[in-house]
Amino acid sequence: MTATQGTPASSLRTDRPSPPFQRILIANRGEIAVRIMRTCRELGVQTVAVYSDADAAALHVRMADVAVRIGPAPASESYLRAEAIVAAALSAGAEAIHPGYGFLSERSSFAREVIQAGLVFIGPSPEAIAALGDKLTARRTVAAQDVPVVAGTFDPAPVDRPDDVAAIMEAAGRIGFPLMVKASAGGGGRGMRRVVSAGGLPAALAAASAEARSVFGDGSVYLEREVHPARHIEVQLLGDTQGGLVALGERDCSIQRRHQKLVEESPAPGLTPDERVGLHAMAVRAGLAAGLHSAATAEFLFDEERRFWFLEVNARLQVEHGVTELITDLDLVAEQLWIAAGRPLSSQVRAAAAAASAPGRHALEVRLYAEDPSRSFAPCAGRVTTWSMPAGPGVRVDTAIRAGDRVPTDYDPMIAKVMTVASDRGLAIARMRRALDEVEVTGIQTTLPFGQALVRDAAFITASELSVGWVAERWDGDARRAEVVPRAAAIAAGAVIAAVAADGAGDLGGSTGDPGETGPIRSSTAPDSGLSVRKDTARSDHDRSSDGSGWRQVGRSAATDRWPR
Repeated sequence: MTATQGTPASSLRTDRPSPPFQRILIANRGEIAVRIMRTCRELGVQTVAVYSDADAAALHVRMADVAVRIGPAPASESYLRAEAIVAAALSAGAEAIHPGYGFLSERSSFAREVIQAGLVFIGPSPEAIAALGDKLTARRTVAAQDVPVVAGTFDPAPVDRPDDVAAIMEAAGRIGFPLMVKASAGGGGRGMRRVVSAGGLPAALAAASAEARSVFGDGSVYLEREVHPARHIEVQLLGDTQGGLVALGERDCSIQRRHQKLVEESPAPGLTPDERVGLHAMAVRAGLAAGLHSAATAEFLFDEERRFWFLEVNARLQVEHGVTELITDLDLVAEQLWIAAGRPLSSQVRAAAAAASAPGRHALEVRLYAEDPSRSFAPCAGRVTTWSMPAGPGVRVDTAIRAGDRVPTDYDPMIAKVMTVASDRGLAIARMRRALDEVEVTGIQTTLPFGQALVRDAAFITASELSVGWVAERWDGDARRAEVVPRAAAIAAGAVIAAVAADGAGDLGGSTGDPGETGPIRSSTAPDSGLSVRKDTARSDHDRSSDGSGWRQVGRSAATDRWPR
């Protein structure tokens, strides 16, 4: 296999004549369902898709051997209906269910229901999911294995017991402000509040608990010290049912907004081999303590004093698993299938784990969301009219979108993952610049301009200021956006067709001079502008305004409906 696309031959176990299963159901949608199906086809495993009314014409439905409707568009009436999914698997003759990520993937009750129906759950055991899904239980479990956890409480905060408020206020004082109120059963930033002083704690507890109860059905919350500045680094784990568990390297996921990741890379920049060995060992201890098998990820914060602090374990396949696949030449989905079928970790997996402290490649992933990064990443659903993804050496794209598809409002707005791999980080970033410049999407706004700006930003290129606060500090906020949004718009324009009139129309940003850019992005009115120029005298004064308000019309006239303002 090349590093571009497909499945590594080492993971296909060609020495084994029969597939791990004859037919499996994929309890998910979108790009992860498509990605799992591709591995299944290579292994000779038939697939069953489930779909809601919103996904009747989706790619994962068209690719499957069998497709079963499970309900209307809302996830609560379709992809979150465990009983309907299990019934679909039984009716379609599936032997196992792969949950993907999100939806039911980390619900121990779903895993238990699958097993009770006589099917195989392709993931950790219900017991491990329950132990790791509850963050308070996970904190207690890993702390007992000498894994450092962030200072905080180990029991639910007494939100509904006013008589115990003094105790939680005392605990907050010991932890110190600012601190975080977090949902015990949560994730993805839901049920989370930042508290800067004791006066704001009661309201934060109530609000976080109410959100957690609404989203996760469990209003339990706890306190945790805020580690800032810090990087978010996670370790890929893979274990078999015989007790074997290994770490396959780490990924830096610090570039995120509202606790949702935007960019991931492996290996984490700047770590020493000894730091990697220690981090991987902590992650393995955390997984072993919970009896983990299949694919999972242990997440940590890395502070300014170069200390790692345990956050949580996600007992499922991660969105960014492809980054690790590009580094290790493994197919993690194939390994999950073999493990679920009862096979031990392969020699290829153990070899990759042995080399994880000194990786020989660097991989990068930029997620594309149907969101507007100039408006605090507001969702932008709609129909995709043009869809062209990059290719070439060292490029992989995971997506389920095609031209003409509608991005619905009912599900997560991530629509593609663009990945690059190279011999070192500098070349991986250069490839990502080239790859993102090849992307063409019209009809909806996406986070593409943010990604294009990021991989040209000197602080990212040098990895000098990586932290979970990167987006808030270098992108968010009215003043900051006023500076970076026009620059990102100029980069996006220059990458495809910049239909900007030479008489001053559509000024999309001033000179940047940032190191690492392929060239300075200058004002579109400058005589030596790096942007291609086209006269359009028919546009109104409003369309030619220099505040960017003409970007919508310019984009449409250039057949690249990008960054409407």
